[in-house]
Amino acid sequence: MRENQRNSVRLENVTLSFGSHTVLHDVSLSVPASVTTCIIGPSGSGKSTLLRCINLLEEPQSGRIWIGNDEITGPGINVDKLRMRVGMVFQHFNLFAHLNVLDNVTLALRKVRGMDRDAAEQRAVQQLKAVGLDGLERRRPADMSGGQQQRVAIARALAMDPDIMLFDEATSALDPELVKGVLELMTSLAKSGMTMVVVTHEMRFAREVADQVVFMDQGRIVEQGAPDALFDSPASPRLQHFLQQVL
Repeated sequence: MRENQRNSVRLENVTLSFGSHTVLHDVSLSVPASVTTCIIGPSGSGKSTLLRCINLLEEPQSGRIWIGNDEITGPGINVDKLRMRVGMVFQHFNLFAHLNVLDNVTLALRKVRGMDRDAAEQRAVQQLKAVGLDGLERRRPADMSGGQQQRVAIARALAMDPDIMLFDEATSALDPELVKGVLELMTSLAKSGMTMVVVTHEMRFAREVADQVVFMDQGRIVEQGAPDALFDSPASPRLQHFLQQVL
């Protein structure tokens, strides 16, 4: 296996239902290593559910998913080991309110990776500095802005040294003046060669930063391709209508 293939994602005929409601219909998608893929579409189209399938926060009823050459939907998969390879940043930060910033970042390093406290704190401090939060290690989440909290969440995910980063509407809970800083950080990650799958409503980010854009509607991938092709020459009437509403 080529080393960079470790950082790729592939979904093949993935279907997932909640009760009688099918959320994903036979979805197939390839995310090459070091590529930023933005997933766009209306609310309820299955975007976040697709993202959650990539690290098995949701388990599809049928279909197959690979991280690199490892089929994560295969029998006997070690889910904890998988999740060390896939970092995820959520819309609402998901920080532990009773822990300070440093402890939020080091918790998984100690409990999942088994690092001792000193090594975990050293890595956390380096990662917090990388996202512009040096000096704030002892703050509690409640004493920080939304943008700062989201940076902590990104630092926490990156500290685990993942192969792939997933972002689920990472800016949608932020005040408008805080969005720019988080998007700049995500842009920097994309330029560094991190494999990223980003569910977003930020069309400018999708157009300028993504290598490929995927448009979903009603649990299906309707159209995908290079950003310029999708935004300038959408082929499907459904994407044409969506872009008229959001641009």
